[in-house]
Amino acid sequence: MLNILKILYVTPFLLYSCYSDIKTRRVTNKLWLMMLAGGSLFIAYDLWSYGIYYLFHVLISTGLIFIFVYLLFQIGVFGGADAKSLIVLSLFFPSYPDLSLFGYDFPLNEPLPLFSNLFAFGIFENAVLLTIVVPLSLAIYNVSKMGLHIDKPLYAFIGYKTRITELSNKKHIKMIEGFETINDKINFYFKRGGLEIDDKVMNELKKMSDNGLIKDIWVTPGLPFMIPITLGFYVSIFYGDLITELTKYIILH
Repeated sequence: MLNILKILYVTPFLLYSCYSDIKTRRVTNKLWLMMLAGGSLFIAYDLWSYGIYYLFHVLISTGLIFIFVYLLFQIGVFGGADAKSLIVLSLFFPSYPDLSLFGYDFPLNEPLPLFSNLFAFGIFENAVLLTIVVPLSLAIYNVSKMGLHIDKPLYAFIGYKTRITELSNKKHIKMIEGFETINDKINFYFKRGGLEIDDKVMNELKKMSDNGLIKDIWVTPGLPFMIPITLGFYVSIFYGDLITELTKYIILH
């Protein structure tokens, strides 16, 4: 019953984070502080019920996920809100919650013993697997527009080409590449984390476009990762670890 209450409690926060991420690609820190403050009673009750072992368990689970998402954040592949959501969720659910609803026991597939006490990692794995549809969709879109003659094929999985004249109509995008002018020639290079298209960059692009040097650029959309994290949370609770089950299926078949 307590796990059901926890799930019901975190749901509005997760849904609002998805809404905010879609609208602004940002989620305020206050949301996670409110979620943690209001749900501290759940954590206190678990600590009182299960004692020092549970505290040790929480510290291990949260500590490992903190180190993991911090490293991902530092290399630019994970947003701050995404990291904080997993850290807070690890405090509420250090291990996979056991649920019994409508005659079924959840999750339907038990995680491997090594990962059963690392629920937040299961959320992350499911979120990553669910986002595979994004690069596949981008690749299909690019092939439909450019055929198989794509100048930079790897970019087709992380972005798309757009005309410079249409940039002002687009939101939440970054250039995949940075650029510099050397001897009146434009040199483009891959930029990890993308290049923000601010007023300065926009003016430079317009000048190059007006001079007939370039017409379009590769851009990558800022994806609201709170959506797959939220979906990954519920998949983990009710189904289990998708990657583990997929690996089992491949090995056994």
